[in-house]
Amino acid sequence: MAPEDGIDRHVERWAGVLPGIDPDVEGAVSRMQFLTRHLRSVKERALAERNLQGHEYDTLHALAGRGGRAAPSDLARDLALAPASVTARVDGLLRRGFVRRVPSDTDRRRVDVELTDPGRAAWLGAMEVRGVEERRLLDALDAAERRVLSDLLRRVVLRAEQPPA
Repeated sequence: MAPEDGIDRHVERWAGVLPGIDPDVEGAVSRMQFLTRHLRSVKERALAERNLQGHEYDTLHALAGRGGRAAPSDLARDLALAPASVTARVDGLLRRGFVRRVPSDTDRRRVDVELTDPGRAAWLGAMEVRGVEERRLLDALDAAERRVLSDLLRRVVLRAEQPPA
């Protein structure tokens, strides 16, 4: 049997309070929540060490995910923000030298946003810290176990993506 973690103690405590609790459901959900908080904390520390705000990182991340260049409307869609909010974010990143505005290749009336080398370096620096911690955590599993975990979580996400019956 695997050694106990803090979630096992949490489940045991609540089993005495809520007799109908399913310890496997409570354990799985509590562990996912714990890992989410842990990785969020790692991300926040990485951003603080690089003097990056969360919204700056998110915008650089969305831009990098589009090959380093995108229309503000595409960024707004990716970030689920109003176009004015994206403009404010881009203005801040522009002042820091992390992005620049460039004429669109496809529509001369449009201006795209492009990641600069310092912007890419800031984004990659924060990504590396997160990636190191993600790999450290998942190194508790071998490759086959990581695949099984990913597949199981996919099934749960697919259920979450469906509206409740």
